[in-house]
Amino acid sequence: MSDSLNNIQVMRYNRQIVLPQIDLDGQERLLNARVLVMGVGGLGCHVAQSLVASGVGHITLVDDDTVSVTNLPRQVLFNDASVGQLKVDAAATQLRHLNPDCQVTCYARRPDTHQLDTLVQQHDIVLDCTDHKSAREQINQSCCTYTTTLVSGAAIRFEGQLFVSQFGPDMPCYHCLGLLFTDPQSSCTESGIFSPVVATIGLQQALIAMQILGQFGQPPLGKLILFDALSHQWQSFAVPKSAHCPVCGSI
Repeated sequence: MSDSLNNIQVMRYNRQIVLPQIDLDGQERLLNARVLVMGVGGLGCHVAQSLVASGVGHITLVDDDTVSVTNLPRQVLFNDASVGQLKVDAAATQLRHLNPDCQVTCYARRPDTHQLDTLVQQHDIVLDCTDHKSAREQINQSCCTYTTTLVSGAAIRFEGQLFVSQFGPDMPCYHCLGLLFTDPQSSCTESGIFSPVVATIGLQQALIAMQILGQFGQPPLGKLILFDALSHQWQSFAVPKSAHCPVCGSI
């Protein structure tokens, strides 16, 4: 049975509920949503903070890493006292203080294929906040297998990227996107990253996820969105589905 908002929650989320696109029904859809956040780095911290503050009822945080001092400029759920702690545990502590109504589950290891499949099946939407191509491909494969909506984000230097798929006959997947570009496999450690860019992309991921869960607006399904922080320009491109994609080509 779905949970309904109580009087205290109606007051808490009043500024969202008064928006006609959301209303009580949309806020209750967020309350009953289950969101899987893959990676609790810069993107994941901003994603989780926004989702929890906005009233999403359950999130699962997946990350096997610990907090280091170099994370602090952009991973906003951590502070100096968090250094050395597991990221999922440190983040969960802050998120539970932020909104005790939200159930936060921690998964402090890197899931294998079977474990990831189990996690994906238990959630309504997956937010890919990782920074490794192999992990992104694994997440994409599992989301495609179980037709679970995927919102992927990436940020490096002064550049950000978003991609969303709901997996269907005309819908491209992340692998289709990868077939169009040569991946240089660079990392933030090597190339650097400007903190506000991570915040911008993470909040966009959260916005898209809540649009899909709350069933309002027009999320950019099947599109690649690029952000250039130096020029403050956004670009959007429709991604073609590859008929020969080994992941989604048979859908």
